[in-house]
Amino acid sequence: MTVRRAGKAWLWAGGTLGVCLGFVALLVVGTYSAAAGIAGGAGAKNGAVGLAKGAVPTLYQGLVQRWGSLCPAINPALLAAQLYQESGWNPRAVSPADARGIAQFIPGTWAGHGIDGDGDGDRDIWDPQDAIPSAASYDCELAGYVKDVPGDPADNMLAAYNAGAYRVIKHGGVPPISETQNYVRIIRSLEKSFARPLGRVAPSQQAAAAIHYAQGKLGTPYLWGGTGTAAEGGRFDCSGLTQAAYDSVGVQLPRVANDQYNAGPHPGRNELLPGDLVFFSDDLTNSRAIRHVGIYVGGGYMIDAPRTGAVIRFDRIDTPDYFGATRVTKEGAAALPTHLPQA
Repeated sequence: MTVRRAGKAWLWAGGTLGVCLGFVALLVVGTYSAAAGIAGGAGAKNGAVGLAKGAVPTLYQGLVQRWGSLCPAINPALLAAQLYQESGWNPRAVSPADARGIAQFIPGTWAGHGIDGDGDGDRDIWDPQDAIPSAASYDCELAGYVKDVPGDPADNMLAAYNAGAYRVIKHGGVPPISETQNYVRIIRSLEKSFARPLGRVAPSQQAAAAIHYAQGKLGTPYLWGGTGTAAEGGRFDCSGLTQAAYDSVGVQLPRVANDQYNAGPHPGRNELLPGDLVFFSDDLTNSRAIRHVGIYVGGGYMIDAPRTGAVIRFDRIDTPDYFGATRVTKEGAAALPTHLPQA
């Protein structure tokens, strides 16, 4: 649920709606036919060579990029995933367990592992300039404890973060603790949404059905905050529509657009496929400022719920406020935090 863009007219109207639906069907079929060769493996190996555009707020991007390369067990995208999972980039966040700041350190842990990241002579748990370097330093410290354990070094480090290094060493890898295994899975899934991919991103398996759902809502009046309930007359706002479209295929997205951005990897503009979520913002450097989302249908068009007074319709995506895209995955959506600590 976000503030919407204004001032856009109907792309087509009235009697041409049937032509639009046929046009979109051709776009979807044609684009997927062209993409068929990609599905076999071109996107199977997505490595992080840096951070995805705008995934980390500009204020912290340099810190995450620098400190995320502190040791081989971590990378900038993994560190970003941890910080997002812990606080949602809120430097004043406090959890019910009294974990504090952007990296959610408990004061006792901070006392032993907090560092003076900015060299100003203090170690401030509330200052991201100290807390982000401290998170990376603590990760690397844990990685050192479990460096001789078989398996993936990053998985073992994350398991040590959650369950303690002793348990990782004792079990020869990620211990058989559901909470720990889930934590490792969540962070590694979120890592993909913060990484700038190498090569193409694999096509979505649920996209065609999500588009079909959205097509069925064309012409429905917009409702700010709408999620399509009967009490709301089946009306939607932009992120309510995308949430419902993917819920119809068993993928549960968060409610607001800027959180939906983290539900999978990010294809480039020239790699878009039908079903990708496309995002818009007045700040093209910060995914937390995203304010609008639609479902890409091919040929440079999306289906979206644009604003009060309009209806769900087709719109072009190539506008000055185009931010980027997400190829939704079930694993990526499931990894997103359901709640974050408050300031």
